[in-house]
Amino acid sequence: MVQNRNEITKRIRFHGRGGQGMKTASRIVGTASFIEGFYAQDFPVYGAERRGAPIMAFTRLSSEIILERGIIFEPDINIIADETLLNDSAANVFHGTWEGTTTMVNTHYPASHVRETYGIKGEIVTIDITDIVMKVIGKPVLSSVAAAAACKLIGIVTKESLKEALSKELTLIGLKKEVVIKNVEAALECFDSTPDISPHHHGTTKETARDKVVRLEYADPCIGTPSVYARGNTFLKKTGNWRLFKPVIGYEECTKCRACFVHCPHSCISIDESGYPQIDLENCKGCFTCHDECPKGVITREREVKAW
Repeated sequence: MVQNRNEITKRIRFHGRGGQGMKTASRIVGTASFIEGFYAQDFPVYGAERRGAPIMAFTRLSSEIILERGIIFEPDINIIADETLLNDSAANVFHGTWEGTTTMVNTHYPASHVRETYGIKGEIVTIDITDIVMKVIGKPVLSSVAAAAACKLIGIVTKESLKEALSKELTLIGLKKEVVIKNVEAALECFDSTPDISPHHHGTTKETARDKVVRLEYADPCIGTPSVYARGNTFLKKTGNWRLFKPVIGYEECTKCRACFVHCPHSCISIDESGYPQIDLENCKGCFTCHDECPKGVITREREVKAW
């Protein structure tokens, strides 16, 4: 471990999609930091019914009392848990990254490929954390492994504190003991798989303005009241990019029962002229309600490899 604990401040930002566990990941890192003896702060930013949509979560830790509040604009550690967000301009996952930022991307591509494609500032680490959780847990829930990668990259949170935080936080959200054990196993494997970053990164953090007083002026409420009839970007967003896994129908065993068609919550399944269901993969978010409702179990999950 590194440095003088009297001069430590770290800001971690998590990017993911609703349902992948970034809120929980930020909480695990906050708890692990607190166990290490630091002041800690963690919180998410998301809205109602956000499953599949881009969200952010944040953790601050410091050897001093934390007086900062609000969104972290210039992270020291930037965790991108879903590689499909890289091409989503609305998610803006590289906003505020600087030379001292270490960015971790959940992908099978090498770090050099990510850097060349996106011109990212700071250090780049790539780890296929989805592969780890699928191998150990069997479900693409990324909270534990994303937290583990963050703890390793911070450089001041030990594996023992991470393990204790995982057990505490995952038990609090109601997971069964055997599921907690699997999550701890996956997290520790991810911790060991995450490379150590350059020593000079461990002690740096970007200076932020302190004691700045923001004076709010009156604003007419009409300024922030757009018409509910105004056309948005719904037709421009192909939500199929939100998936990590896609549903695949085994037509040889499909009985044309239409259960998938009836239960699809996003109307992404239609019936063709021969009576077979067809999935609109441009807009299917990969919720797998069709998989769960198929009485014959002929709809399977297939992991997608995104082309950049």
